[in-house]
Amino acid sequence: MEEQTNVYRELFTTFFKIGAFTFGGGYAMIPLIRTEVVEKKQWMKEEDIVDMLAVAESTPGPLAINSATFVGYHKAGTKGAACATIGVMLPSFFIILLLSSVLRQFEQLKVVSYAFWGIRIGVLGLILHAAGTMAKGCRKDLFSYIVVLVAFLAVTWLDISSIWVLCLCGTVGIFVTTASEKRMDGER
Repeated sequence: MEEQTNVYRELFTTFFKIGAFTFGGGYAMIPLIRTEVVEKKQWMKEEDIVDMLAVAESTPGPLAINSATFVGYHKAGTKGAACATIGVMLPSFFIILLLSSVLRQFEQLKVVSYAFWGIRIGVLGLILHAAGTMAKGCRKDLFSYIVVLVAFLAVTWLDISSIWVLCLCGTVGIFVTTASEKRMDGER
């Protein structure tokens, strides 16, 4: 019982720390989550992170919360999911509560606007790092590159909802993988 309580506490504190020290939302948290969950704590494997991102992206809600819920559930079931989720949400809640009460007084200061400019640039770097990490865990063949390009174009230039693009990509993935497995079974 004591060991399980320690797991819940560790999930909460790990995700509280991630939530407290990451600016820019879920994508900016991905490198920190990966470092904590895969490298330091070894709660998951590298390929599990790609699965976590796929589930977190395709379910309703913020990526950071969905990712924390996924990791917590993977490690310690429903209570673990609750601990990780609450841990990642609390810092944002308190920071926004604090900032909303004082931001109006300071938003006209140049140093504040410069700080937000720097934070945005840093967040972009974290997002690019997350994209690179995700790319390492994906299939690399011509068809995969075509799917990435079509999905990017659909969201960027055709303004198609990312939800529809994700659903379509998931459907394509099911059909292509199933067809590939059938072809491989037929060759045996």
